[in-house]
Amino acid sequence: MPHEETASFRPVQVRRIQAVSEAQLSALAEVLIDCVEGGASVSFMLPLPGPTALAFWRGVAEGVARGERALLVAEDGAGIVGTVQLVLAQPDNQPHRADVSKLLVHRRARRHGVGEALMQAVEPLARECGKSLLVLDTASGDAERLYERLGWQRCGVIPGFALWPQGGLCDTTYFYRALGAATAPA
Repeated sequence: MPHEETASFRPVQVRRIQAVSEAQLSALAEVLIDCVEGGASVSFMLPLPGPTALAFWRGVAEGVARGERALLVAEDGAGIVGTVQLVLAQPDNQPHRADVSKLLVHRRARRHGVGEALMQAVEPLARECGKSLLVLDTASGDAERLYERLGWQRCGVIPGFALWPQGGLCDTTYFYRALGAATAPA
């Protein structure tokens, strides 16, 4: 799924990773740390130590190996610059649904279509996995504009839902996207 970028930024390739290597874990940890240092409210507080970021990604890799999550990465010539997860494991009464989680784009790659490329790739992947409804939340106004532009429906805002990495409460906005009929799970 190549995605062409502006002349000032290398094109990115979005792909699914089903077995996460140590090098990929390190690269994903770097992206997470960069996002938190840049002020993203993505479950972590400042300072975010490398071992904590690596432990998070090891847990994600274990979920990927068990088939509970799908992991997409966006890579340019220098490596991983973005990622998003599809949380497939849901309660018994929600087999048709998945959560989109941790859309992360390194600051050096922002505003070049990386987040959009990842979000466009997550929808067909969800269909392949038998999902027809996606749900996500965000504390970012930039991400809200992206989701709305891509056809996601805004559900509402929960005030003071989480903390910014440097402290202080932030609101969280919930979105959903109905994908239509899904295929049988893989």
